[in-house]
Amino acid sequence: MSQTKYIPRLQTKYRDEVAPALQKKFAYKSAMQVPKLEKICLNRGVNGAVADKKLVDVAVEELTMITGQKAVPTYSKKDISNFKLRKNMPIGARVTLRGERMYEFLDRLIAVSLPRVRDFKGVNDKAFDGRGNYTLGIQEQIIFPEIDIDKVNKITGMDITFVTTAANNEEAYELLKELGIPFKNIKKDNQ
Repeated sequence: MSQTKYIPRLQTKYRDEVAPALQKKFAYKSAMQVPKLEKICLNRGVNGAVADKKLVDVAVEELTMITGQKAVPTYSKKDISNFKLRKNMPIGARVTLRGERMYEFLDRLIAVSLPRVRDFKGVNDKAFDGRGNYTLGIQEQIIFPEIDIDKVNKITGMDITFVTTAANNEEAYELLKELGIPFKNIKKDNQ
């Protein structure tokens, strides 16, 4: 009996719908030129981590629950006396998702978490970096269903960075829009 390999829904959508649509729109000569999502990086700085080391452990645990992949603490690079910060002190948490987990997380983010944001009108389309990467800021970690709101003692935010192989912002915008990220200002096709 052969066992079929699990392929995330958005990965199939990218292969069957998004890539052909982008190739047609930007007139790429080869299918290898079509931009794709390389990785998703979640980064979370912990306010007050200098005073309470357990806050970083909580942040690591929450990111691990949200992504389904073990998060790691981030450490300070230098001493800053005004913040009572020493070099190599834990000050945050981060995790990088690739492949199946990346597509699964993106699917849950679009379908479940973003609609739970209070007064949600779409994500800002101005946060591209010029090299085809997009960073989305989340104010509250409680929008993720994996987080039990009763166990949260401090509401904090995080940055979610989508790293693509796109050459510029326009290609990255189209890629992410086709994948289903709800941008606020839908640009007109005939400008």
